[in-house]
Amino acid sequence: MTIEEIQQLVAMYKQQTKGVINYQKYIYYAISHHSTALEGSTLTEKQSIDLLAYGKPAARKPIEEQFMVFDYFKALEYIADQAGQSKPAQLVTVDFIKTIAAKVKLNTGEIVHTILGDFDTSKGDFRLCGVTAGARMFPDHKKVKDLTVKLCNSLNDEMAKAVTFEQKCDIAFRAHFELVSIHPFGDGNGRTSRLLMNFIQARFDIPLSVVYKQDRIKYIDAIESARKKGTIEPFLKFMYAQYAKFMKAEIRRINK
Repeated sequence: MTIEEIQQLVAMYKQQTKGVINYQKYIYYAISHHSTALEGSTLTEKQSIDLLAYGKPAARKPIEEQFMVFDYFKALEYIADQAGQSKPAQLVTVDFIKTIAAKVKLNTGEIVHTILGDFDTSKGDFRLCGVTAGARMFPDHKKVKDLTVKLCNSLNDEMAKAVTFEQKCDIAFRAHFELVSIHPFGDGNGRTSRLLMNFIQARFDIPLSVVYKQDRIKYIDAIESARKKGTIEPFLKFMYAQYAKFMKAEIRRINK
């Protein structure tokens, strides 16, 4: 779809969801379910909603996975609250990103022992070791802080100048891609990157994005394709397609 067609879907989505009771909570439940399922949670969407809405634990599911869903939901509420603060506006900072990472791993984090010292994933500490995913080796840990500072500065600069819908979406999707490419934490990088994307979208008052769990392979392929080609375009194409898919699905659901 073209940017203009996606923008029309967003306008329709915002109009039809306006005033729907508890709709924002439902979206938070859906995002929390899909984002944690991408990282290994086996809770069904109904089990995630029962847990988050009613405090009902999922039977025969690992407690770690239930904490994963719960922590993600609370982190999502946190970034939404921060995005709504107008005085002063929350900027993207290293400390802010580390706070998101800490909330993501609050109940499932651990202390990691390395020859260079210990770091705690439940506190949002930057990693002190190398990290790989498949055949991918991420930047050396000594570069993590500088790369993250550079990313924060560029995002804040671009957010201050963004005017069009496309510019705002591009910034959010780029934040997602670049943070996950830095992989600054021992664990929770994908979840933290998607929350940073959602924070920027909330800050711009545009609907939040969902990466569907059933599209996990396409998601990983889009990230790897962007890295190999040295251009973010494959990832942007994937994320815009996910955005349109989500808008269409919700419009259909509400119309029913």
